[in-house]
Amino acid sequence: MEKAMYQSYGIGYEEYNRKLENRLEVEKEREKDHRKSMQILSQYSRQIHT
Repeated sequence: MEKAMYQSYGIGYEEYNRKLENRLEVEKEREKDHRKSMQILSQYSRQIHT
């Protein structure tokens, strides 16, 4: 998990846990990634059903 956090967000889990500012930034990025994934899924879903 540590390696994945560092690769994805450039911050280790310990540092993520230590500072609220870091957690908020990581969570903002995670939300952005989630929305992007959902948009891509929606696009592919429309292509398949048409």
